[in-house]
This record gives sequence, C-alpha cells and structure tokens, in this order.
Amino acid sequence: MNRLKLGLLGASALAVASFTMPAVAQVINIATVGPMTGQNAAFGQQLKRGAEMAVADINARGGVLGRMVKLEIGDDACDPKQAVAVANQLATKKIAFVAGHFCSSSSIPASQIYNEAGILQITPASTNPRLTDEAAQKGWNNVFRTCGRDDAQGTVAGRWLHKEYKGKKVAIIHDKSTYGKGLADETKKAMNAAGLPEAMYEGITAGDKDFTALISKMKAARIDVIYFGGYHTEGGLIVRQAREQGFGAVFVSGDSLVDNEYWKITGPAGQGTIMTFAPDPRNVPTAKPIVEKFKAQGYDPEGYTLYTYAAIQVWAAAAEKTKSLDVNKLAAAIHGNKYSTVIGDLQYDKKGDVSNSKYVFYIWNNGEYKEEPSLLAPRS
Repeated sequence: MNRLKLGLLGASALAVASFTMPAVAQVINIATVGPMTGQNAAFGQQLKRGAEMAVADINARGGVLGRMVKLEIGDDACDPKQAVAVANQLATKKIAFVAGHFCSSSSIPASQIYNEAGILQITPASTNPRLTDEAAQKGWNNVFRTCGRDDAQGTVAGRWLHKEYKGKKVAIIHDKSTYGKGLADETKKAMNAAGLPEAMYEGITAGDKDFTALISKMKAARIDVIYFGGYHTEGGLIVRQAREQGFGAVFVSGDSLVDNEYWKITGPAGQGTIMTFAPDPRNVPTAKPIVEKFKAQGYDPEGYTLYTYAAIQVWAAAAEKTKSLDVNKLAAAIHGNKYSTVIGDLQYDKKGDVSNSKYVFYIWNNGEYKEEPSLLAPRS
C-alpha cells in the first residue's frame, strides 16, 4: 500500500472518529425565569440582574466543575400557563438548573415540569407555603427557596396588627392570586388567633385600575387599617385613590412592595406605607462587595436581586460539593445543610425551605423604604 492510500485511510479514520465520538459540553446551561414583561416586570429585572451578576462572578472564578456557565432568561409574565410553557422549553433544552420563578402562581405549576425533567429549582421570591409543602407531600426533591414563607411573614404581620390595632377595624384585601390571597389568609389567621377579627375581607381582580367602589365601602365601614395581600401595582393604585378620596386608613402589605416602582405609582400618597420583608439583604456584610459592584453599574440591587444571586450560589456550591449536576445528588447535598451566600448563611430543612429566615417591618418615606425596628419592639 502506497503512502497516498495510507494517508487517505488515516484521514478517513479520523473523520469517522470525529463524527462518532460524543461531543463534551463545554458550558453548563442554567436559567432564571420571572416576569420580564407585564406589570410585574420590575421584579423580573431584579431576578435577571441578580442572575447575570452571579454567573459573571462564577465564570470569572473558573466556572462550575471546570466549565463555564451560560445563562438563559425566561419570561413567564407571572402567568401560570406561560410559566408551564417556559418550563417545558427549558426541559427540552436540558437546562441544568433554574433560579425562579418570581410569582408563586408560576413556581408551583412549573415545579412539576422541572421535577419530571430532573431539574433543580431554587426560587428567590415565591413565598407561598404550598410550593415546598406539596412538593414534599409528592416525594419531590428538586424544589427549594432562598426566601422565607408566607406563613412566617403572615404570622409577623398578623400578630403586629393585633398588638397595634386591638379594638380597631382592619380590612383584609387580596388580589386572588396564589401569592396575594395566601399572604392575606396567613395574616388573617394569625391576627384572628391573637384575638382581633377582621372587619372586612374582600378580593379584588388583578389588573383592575379603578378601586373607587372598594374605597367607598371601606370608608363607610370606618376602616382604620388596610392589610393588602397582592402586588405593588394594585396596592399602589389603592393607596393613591384612597388618599385622593380623603381616606387615610393605614396601609400595610408584604414583600411585593420592595421595588421603587411602588412609589412611582403612589407618589406622596405612599408616605407611611408599612410592609414586611426580610432584613435588607443589601446591608448583610457578605453582600457589601457585590452591592458595590451593582452600584458601580448604576443599579441598586433591591428586593430579590441578591436572593437570585444567592440561589445560583447555592446550586454552584452543591454542584462543586457533589462533583455532579444530578438533581438527586444536589438535593441530598442541600437538604438539611447550610450554605454561605451573599445574603448570609442559609440553613435548609428537609422540605427545601430556609429554616432561619425572618421578617421585619419597613416604612416608605419620601420615595424610599427603610427598616423600622421599633415596629417589632414590644410596647412599654
């Protein structure tokens, strides 16, 4: 056999080898999913910015398992059907991990898709207890949070309402969403258990713009305090329209008001609004260098930005610990263990919840919300 034939055979063999050998993935694909469009898009941007910074920082340190991480952004618009569609798309693409979703009404149906596909899900913001409770009841091991739960948040709010407004008239208003009604009901339950019954319990429709009839009804009932379970758009409109009608009832709500979009809706009418949220993650010592990096980019990492960063940190740390992307190995490494993150140490229980989460009060003042420790202090 001459040299030419040998050369041709060698080239053919290399070509066949190149064609038949499986390609080794050079990147790990992950995603964050939230309302990138729609009236809750401000929160989608929090998730997006937090995830982008986390991935950039991880890749700067060499990636995960020696591979670079590539981020995909999914938009569910806080719509359950769209959330399922996005989850199915990510499953088809064999995404390794999802930091999301934002709305509980999206996270809960999407979690089934991720479970079936073997995808780890850590939500930075979905606080409804059903998410992890139902996953545990079904024997799923893929669902986690970096945020707290509404039974904890509602307990803090409900007990405080009883302490501060015993004998007063409290209206419990919710937007019928999984998050909003769930939070309102947990608050109502804690308030009732402490000895304060609500004077009114009403549901509104998310997306409505005119709350004149509701406000008139509350005025007629001489409501002293409005507790609102729902998102910042409807909450802001209720407050603004109430003040326009001369109705000055105290307005109290939850963690969905942690975005400056709320003040853009209310303007000065939002002055004095009270809300519950975790201790400001921007003030955690471990967050300082990351917060500075965000601010150098002209972005304030408020709300759930750092919670999203932390979700990706937990996944990456678990992957390095187990030397695997397998959901069963990752879940076993997270359940019952502690992870150091930008928002502090997160201690996980067997359900996938953070067992050491807590809630405090904030007050909106001149366009900013700040912690108000005195609201949790016992009366003298």
